[in-house]
Amino acid sequence: MSSKQVIRRDFIKIGGASTLALTLGSLGDTSNLFSEKVHADRKEEKVLKFHLDGSFKVVQFNDTQDNEHIDRRTIELMEKVLDAEKPDFVVLNGDVITGGCDSELEMKQAMNNVAGPMEKRGIKWAVTFGNHDEDSTPKSGVNESKMLAFYQSYKHNVNDKGAKHITGTGNMNLLVWDTKGKKPAFNFWLMDSGRYAPKEIAGQNFEGYPTWDWVRFDQVSWYNETSQKIENRFGFKVPSLMFIHIPLWEHRYMWYSSVDGRTEADHARAKNKHQITGERNEDECPGPINSGLFSAMQHRGDVKGVFCGHDHINTYAGNYYGIMLGYGGSAGFGAYGLSGEEKNRLRGARVFNLDLNHKNVLKETHMVFAKDYGIDLSPNDQSMDPLPLPGEKQPAMQ
Repeated sequence: MSSKQVIRRDFIKIGGASTLALTLGSLGDTSNLFSEKVHADRKEEKVLKFHLDGSFKVVQFNDTQDNEHIDRRTIELMEKVLDAEKPDFVVLNGDVITGGCDSELEMKQAMNNVAGPMEKRGIKWAVTFGNHDEDSTPKSGVNESKMLAFYQSYKHNVNDKGAKHITGTGNMNLLVWDTKGKKPAFNFWLMDSGRYAPKEIAGQNFEGYPTWDWVRFDQVSWYNETSQKIENRFGFKVPSLMFIHIPLWEHRYMWYSSVDGRTEADHARAKNKHQITGERNEDECPGPINSGLFSAMQHRGDVKGVFCGHDHINTYAGNYYGIMLGYGGSAGFGAYGLSGEEKNRLRGARVFNLDLNHKNVLKETHMVFAKDYGIDLSPNDQSMDPLPLPGEKQPAMQ
């Protein structure tokens, strides 16, 4: 998320709750490490479909945010959530990895650690990018485009190259088809919210303003135009969820039901008005400019919820003028968390239950937490060696 987090294993790391439901009305030569061909059955792998009973489940993991020596509990959390929830689709919503990788090989290992749980279980998954994913790029030379190509090499990944000629990497939409596979019944928007604001615009710097990036206007235009094309093609607005890493300004407004008010009375009003559940333990960190994405979504009327990460210790969600806004929390035990002994209390994931029998299809969403699975929450470092890369032999048992 922010500069609060420093590289693990090189520096000293910076040192709810029950489920909250919100119901809606081969090591060798590495010269070709990132030139893998995309899986041959890409088009087939991209078909997501509702079950015969009309259900479809999504899990959002945010801010796993580690290097190749990932904290073992991050993998444990992912695996236990996947085994308990058995989702049809998983989104790794930005800051999948961070700094500390000194080579292409280490970058590949860091990404492979997090891809493994879904691949092992044959669960379809996709990624968005956050502000930390390129932290190791200066040393490794691996940028987001190369990362995306690597993710695409996995059999069960459903990312594509993304929209051309607009800001960001991997901006895309992904349709979920009805039980008979005849027409789309839902849609996912995966957007790149960028990294950091430029040093200056029109000769003015951003001193005093948030320093993160924002979804740019060309991305908003792409969403608007693509949404309209989908409606024109199928004859109706396809309900959808949008995943972005960095929150919108509207996330910030919703908690207090105010632009400037920051009192308990403001939040009490907001909690009732916007049906807010979950925790807010740090200020929201959007970029300095509001690009109008929320306004565009209201205009189109297809997006039913926008979910982010970035702010690791926020887990709340609410209904902001007809569109759900919420956080996925942080799944990464190697990233910053709460202070002191409570550091890892909110490590978790967000679950979405979709149902064709529900008016908005998005029936409900809730957080699940590491503590729900008996995972060790000690505020210490439990880094492990990288998991075997695809095609590598498993390490011998000790």
